[in-house]
Amino acid sequence: MHLLLKVNLSLAAVFCAGLTVTGLISKNVLQENAKREVMSHASLMMEAALAARSYTSAEIKPLLEARLHKEFLPQTVPSYAATQSFSRMQAAFKEYSYKEATLNPTNPRDRVVEWEADVVRNLRDHPDLKEVVGERATPTGQSLFLARPIRIRDAQCLACHSVPSAAPTSMRALYGDANGFGWKLGETVGSQIVSVPLAVPMAQADRVFNVIMTGMVATFAGLLLVVNLVIYRFILRPMRRITRIADAVSAGKAEVEPFDIRGNDDIAVLGNAFNRMRRSLEKAMAMLG
Repeated sequence: MHLLLKVNLSLAAVFCAGLTVTGLISKNVLQENAKREVMSHASLMMEAALAARSYTSAEIKPLLEARLHKEFLPQTVPSYAATQSFSRMQAAFKEYSYKEATLNPTNPRDRVVEWEADVVRNLRDHPDLKEVVGERATPTGQSLFLARPIRIRDAQCLACHSVPSAAPTSMRALYGDANGFGWKLGETVGSQIVSVPLAVPMAQADRVFNVIMTGMVATFAGLLLVVNLVIYRFILRPMRRITRIADAVSAGKAEVEPFDIRGNDDIAVLGNAFNRMRRSLEKAMAMLG
């Protein structure tokens, strides 16, 4: 097997092993980082929804409260404001979804489904929890979600959700007296949930992973080319010249030129030794002659 082929095979084996180990480690790290980044975006969206709730409760509802007995205005409901503002945000973040999942909502749109009910009950059973991050299976694949509790901290909320008689007549006329009542101060009644398909962070991780792997392969290809050029220029080509001269000398061709020594590297030392050996051999042959 030629020396250059041995070197190339050895380097390729080391590179493949390193590429495999690096690929496995980097893929896991990139996936976790992508998940954290997606959840960071979800957290910002949650904060935007909370800001919409707070603004509506503090500034919009007091302005229109007098009209609520005659006409129900959903724009005065904090959860409605948060949901509507998020729906406009979805124009830029189509993969994300937001819901104020409630166990006993006034608006049927907000009623929990089975997995959301489990999240709400978990938050209710653990009042110290500020948020929950998890994964769930969906018909289209795995999905990530960020959930925060909706707790009744303001007694003003009970004006519409304590007993039907305390709620605006216009609201009861629209939604009836059966749902959205019986809430208590300090109770966890639901959860704000931002969901995003797991495919989104995985696609982000895959894009970065492909760039890293492509860069490593390109770097190795460049390194292999340089190594081959160096080996050929400074090792193989001088050795072939020495071999050619040695073959000519062994065939009795005295007119062959000596090996041209350049530099002081190991090949030059070998060439110098070869030239001395050749001169000694020529002297010995001349004495015998």
